Amino acid sequence: MTHVRCVAQGEDELGEGPSWSAAEGRIYWFDIQGKRLNWLAPADGARGGYDLPVRGSVATPCAQGGLILVTEAGLGRFDPQTGKLTIEAPMDLGPGFRTNDGKIDVAGRLWWSSMDDNGGKQLGKLFRTDPDGITHVILDDVHIANTVSCSPKGEAYYFADSVKRTLWRFPMSAVGDLGSRTVFASTEGEAGAPDGSAVDAEGYVWNAQWGAWRIVRYAPDGRIDQIIPMPIGQPSSCAFGGPHLETLYVTSARENLSPAELETQPLAGSLFAFEPGVRGLALPAFSGKLSP
Repeated sequence: MTHVRCVAQGEDELGEGPSWSAAEGRIYWFDIQGKRLNWLAPADGARGGYDLPVRGSVATPCAQGGLILVTEAGLGRFDPQTGKLTIEAPMDLGPGFRTNDGKIDVAGRLWWSSMDDNGGKQLGKLFRTDPDGITHVILDDVHIANTVSCSPKGEAYYFADSVKRTLWRFPMSAVGDLGSRTVFASTEGEAGAPDGSAVDAEGYVWNAQWGAWRIVRYAPDGRIDQIIPMPIGQPSSCAFGGPHLETLYVTSARENLSPAELETQPLAGSLFAFEPGVRGLALPAFSGKLSP
């Protein structure tokens, strides 16, 4: 049995966006609604966090040091030493919209999404920010974008819309253009919806399933390879971390849980981890610029 443990007990309203920084030996993650960026250093158990002026949801290491953050105000650089966020590419996502899931791909392109904070009722978008700083709209017909992850060789891209309970696979070109989508997996008729994902070095997709109390590992052909039960009902995303990328970290949320539900899952809103027996896909730091 896989041993899932709580590594950072907390009360994140909407834990999201875990990202490993090899340079710092830290796993970072957000409480989106709490406007907070959290961190944990697994080597010694030290942990901390930063209050942000705006809601953020995506962090990725920057080749020049620090982090690139994707926020509701745009893209910026964050200095963990000072806690200062500088928005270098301000963006207007529209009234009621914020950012959601995102991740860098193996070619160093930053993918991120916007969503209507009212349950994704209005359509949001999937964006790609290239190293030259130019941001492109890739999809504009999504409700709640999640997963946003590429295959180890970069020839395929995985994307989920949690409202539609569907995970798609796209062929991806060398420059990051997506071809026609095909259904990779679906939770239609099941308890939960596909949320954030991490791809391992073997090309399998580890998907957090909101409302289903589980992490599912999908094979490259879409079949279910493993199901890892979680002690909380709303696992929201996952990322590989540790010096050898051998640990899978899982964020979670307390959002919309009643007092009675919280009694049955008192660790909701905490960070969890387990060793899946496979290494994660090594992702590069963002080495480009941010253009307004």
